[in-house]
Amino acid sequence: MAENTHVRRSQHERTKATTSALVAAARELFVRDGFSATAVDEICARAGVTRGAFYHHFSNKEHIFREVYAADQKALAMIVREAFQAQRDPWDGVSAGCRRLLEASLEPAVRQITLVEAPGALGWSAMRDIQAGCKEQMRRGLAIAIEAGCILDRPLDPATSLLYGGICEIALDIARAPDQRAALEDSLAELDRVLAGVAHRPAPGCMHTR
Repeated sequence: MAENTHVRRSQHERTKATTSALVAAARELFVRDGFSATAVDEICARAGVTRGAFYHHFSNKEHIFREVYAADQKALAMIVREAFQAQRDPWDGVSAGCRRLLEASLEPAVRQITLVEAPGALGWSAMRDIQAGCKEQMRRGLAIAIEAGCILDRPLDPATSLLYGGICEIALDIARAPDQRAALEDSLAELDRVLAGVAHRPAPGCMHTR
């Protein structure tokens, strides 16, 4: 029995190692060359595995891109969660999560996968499904802020969609801007003003109160 358990564990570890190597290799190539220009053979060569091993775990190139995109979205969701939890005030946590989501989405590798390659490789419907975890983190933050009395009670679904969708749209605009750093700074300042308005608080650096 112990021997069988060891064999199963070893098989699981080998499978995990192979898929991890393939996903890491695919991500590097998608970032460097783009989805369309990357071939399955290149992914296999970089990962050091055979085509047979690739197709044992992934049905096609779109399948492995989906895994790459999902991993990035999972990481973004964790960033939002950690930013929220680092603040004592729930609304400050929501604000921090929104800022970090926008900043992290524009890191070069994440930007290339999320904003440049994903729409063509996956389509918007699949992207929305995969983004659900990150969006849910924002929804939870809003719910906690409402419960704590930081903002007025409101329907969570439209509030979350407006906030999350706005950040995604801003990220796309910044990615296309000739001066991305300046565009990011302007967008973060405007985000602060919008969030301050929702909470009826002065924006950071503002000397006026309501």
